[in-house]
Amino acid sequence: MNRTENYLKKSFVFLMIVLVLSSCVVTKKYTSPGMTVTGNVYRDTTDKTQTINNRIPTAEDTTSIANLPYTQIFSDTVLQNLITEGIHENLDLKTAIQRINEAFASFRQSNAAFFPEIDANPNYTRTKQSLASINLPSDFVNTFPLTTSLYQLSVSASWEADIWGKLKSSKRAAFANFLETDAAKRAVQTQLVSNIATYYYQLLSLDEQLKITKQTLANRTDEVQTMKALKEAAVVTGAAVVQSDANRYAAEVLIPDLKQNIRETENALSILLARTPGEIKRDSLSEQVPFKDLNTGVSTLLLKNRPDVQQAEFSFRTAFENTNVARTYFYPQLTITANGGASSLELKDLFTASIFYNIVAGITQPIFNKGQNKARLRTALAQQKEAYYSYQQSLLNAGQEVSNAMYAYQTALEKQTSRTHQIEALEKAVDYTKQLMEYSSATNYTDVLTSEQSLLSAQLNGVSDKLQQLQAVVDLYHALGGGW
Repeated sequence: MNRTENYLKKSFVFLMIVLVLSSCVVTKKYTSPGMTVTGNVYRDTTDKTQTINNRIPTAEDTTSIANLPYTQIFSDTVLQNLITEGIHENLDLKTAIQRINEAFASFRQSNAAFFPEIDANPNYTRTKQSLASINLPSDFVNTFPLTTSLYQLSVSASWEADIWGKLKSSKRAAFANFLETDAAKRAVQTQLVSNIATYYYQLLSLDEQLKITKQTLANRTDEVQTMKALKEAAVVTGAAVVQSDANRYAAEVLIPDLKQNIRETENALSILLARTPGEIKRDSLSEQVPFKDLNTGVSTLLLKNRPDVQQAEFSFRTAFENTNVARTYFYPQLTITANGGASSLELKDLFTASIFYNIVAGITQPIFNKGQNKARLRTALAQQKEAYYSYQQSLLNAGQEVSNAMYAYQTALEKQTSRTHQIEALEKAVDYTKQLMEYSSATNYTDVLTSEQSLLSAQLNGVSDKLQQLQAVVDLYHALGGGW
C-alpha cells in the first residue's frame, strides 16, 4: 500500500510540473496584418467610398458590387447559364476542390497529434528445445518440458506533452493552410466567371465585326458594278474601277481572320466549360446592357471579398505559425511512454495474475543540434517575411486592377457619344463624296476610298468601345472579388 501511495504521490508531483511548464508557452499570438499599404488603394478616389460616377457618397456606397451575384451583374441569360455550367463542370475548379479535401485531411491529422499514439500487439510464441542442448542429469531430462508456449497481449502508448505550444502552432498552421486552399478555390472561381464573361463578350464583338465587314463587302461589291457603269458613261476612268475592285478585296480579306478568331474563341470557351471544342450559342452585342451601378465600396472590403488577398493572408498565417514551431525546437521535449499487458504460458491464465506494465517519462534537450535549430528558425522567419510581402503585393495588385477597370469604364463612356457622332458624320461623308463623284468633277474615287475606309474603321472601333465598356464591368467585378 505504501509503495502504491508513493507512486501516486510521485505521479501527482510529475503532473503538476508538466502543468506548470505548459504555461510557459514560447510561441507568439497571431495578429492579422490588415491593410498594410499606405494611402488610398484605389486611384483618384477617397477611401470613404469609391464609385464610377463622380457624385456625393451615400451610405449605400459602402456596399461593393462584389457582394452581388453574377446573375445581377450580367443580364444576358445565355451568359448566366454558361457561367453556371462552368462553375459545375470546370476542371480547374474541380482540382481546387480536391486540394481543399487534401488540406482538410492534413488538418484532421494535426489534431491527432494531441492524443496518445496507441498500438496493440497480440503475440503467440511456441518454442522447442533440442534434447542435446539441455545440460541436465539424466534423471531430470524426462521431467523438463522441451516445448513451451507463450501468450502475450500488450498495449503501448506514447504521448508528447505540448509544453511550448509546438503542437498547437502546427495545428493552427494546418488550419491556415486549409483556409488558404479554400480561398484559392474561390480565386479560381472568380477568375473562371471573369474568363467566361470575357470570352462571351469577345464572341459577340467578333460577331458584330463580322456582320459589319460582310455588309461593307456587299456595299463595295455593288459599288464595283456602279463604277463599271460610270466608266461606260465616261464619268470615271478605268483607274476608278480598279480602285473600287481593290477596295472590295480589302474588306473581303478581313473576313477569314474574323472567322478564325471566332472559332478560336469558341474553342477556348468550350474548354472552360469542360466541353470538347465546338460552337457556342450566344446572343448579340446590341442586346447587351452594361451594369451601371458600379459601387466599389471602401478599400478595406478587398480583404473580405478578394479571394487572392485572403489566400495571401492565410499563407502569411501559415508561415507565422511555422515560425512558432521553429522556436519550440530550442526547448526540451517531454515524452511519456507506457507499456502494459498480460503474459502467460497458458491461454487460460492470460488474464489471471499475468499483468505487467511500465511507464517512462523522458525529456529531450537539444545540445549539439542548435545550429540546425537556428537555421530552421532563420528559414521560417525569412519565409514569413516573404509571405508578408506577397500579401502586401496582392493588395497593391488588387488596387491597380480596380483603378484600371474603373478608368477603362469611364474612358468607354467618354468615347461613346463622340464615336456615335463620328460614325454619323462619316456615313454622310461617304454619301456626299459618291454623289460628287457621280454628278460633278469636284472629287475623285480616292476621296470615296478614304471616306469608306474611315467609316469602316470607325464602325469597328465602335464595336471595340462597346466591348471595352462590357469588359470593364467584368474586370471591375473580378478585381473587387465578385463571383464566388
